[in-house]
Amino acid sequence: MANSPTRDRVNPEKIDTTPLRRPDWIKVRPPSGETSEWLNQLMRQKALHTVCEEAGCPNMGECWGSGTATFLMLGSVCTRSCGFCDVRHGKPEGLDWQEPERVAQAVKAMRLKHAVITSVNRDERMDGGAPIFAMVIRRIRQLLPGCSVEVLIPDFKANLEALAIVMAARPEILNHNIETVPRLFKAVQPQDHYEWSRDVLVNAKKLDPDVLTKSGVMLGLGEEIEEVRQVMRDLHDWGVDILTLGQYLQPSRRHLPINRYYTLEEFAELKEFGLSIGFRWVESAPLVRSSYHAVEQVRALSRVHADLYNPR
Repeated sequence: MANSPTRDRVNPEKIDTTPLRRPDWIKVRPPSGETSEWLNQLMRQKALHTVCEEAGCPNMGECWGSGTATFLMLGSVCTRSCGFCDVRHGKPEGLDWQEPERVAQAVKAMRLKHAVITSVNRDERMDGGAPIFAMVIRRIRQLLPGCSVEVLIPDFKANLEALAIVMAARPEILNHNIETVPRLFKAVQPQDHYEWSRDVLVNAKKLDPDVLTKSGVMLGLGEEIEEVRQVMRDLHDWGVDILTLGQYLQPSRRHLPINRYYTLEEFAELKEFGLSIGFRWVESAPLVRSSYHAVEQVRALSRVHADLYNPR
């Protein structure tokens, strides 16, 4: 069927699929244990998806083993076909307006201190599914007061009205990943635009300066180190508070190849550079992903969380 979901990202005949040897410092622990099994059952019972599973996150074992997960909303089929991502793409089904309630109930059952909500792209909708984000933020706060909420949103094609719907619900963190450097944008994420990401992050701060903004970059796709530094400067200029830098890991041979592995020293140097130019928080290490140490970031930096749960 022409519209059936697929995980194919790039033509394997056009790229060198010979994998690089993984360095000793990159060790991925698979999910295991009673907590992980319980979470798996909970997600299936509530017909939910996690980005941990759909995107093949290398931290799934660590996070699930400690009772945390990043929820994937708006279905499990994306309307875009980024070359690094293991989430299926194709034509999605209609929105499930009961999904926010199920996610919030799962957050309550897990007794999370910090919930991370992300989604596939839904480009067939003018609002990009933004109302679903707002609904789940508000419902989590009703069911589990004190649980902070981070939303990792698509670019909504820079639709300001869609962004305003999300910002009106006041998440503690508004996260949108830039992913790579401008030169590689079309190869890495062909339907995205650097300017759309810029507008999302800049406008989020304009709509609510107290909401923390956050973005992330994958390393190892063929970028030059000075290009990375320039993206970091751009993100800081756009008002981004928190930066995450992690190593790209190829989900399969049908995805973009790893150009090279960054060393631990290089990650440390980039963290130092990020802090020196003014980021309030930088996470930089091979297995760092968007939600890494997110609860610590909120407790240390968020004025929204302080206003909501520590009234003066």
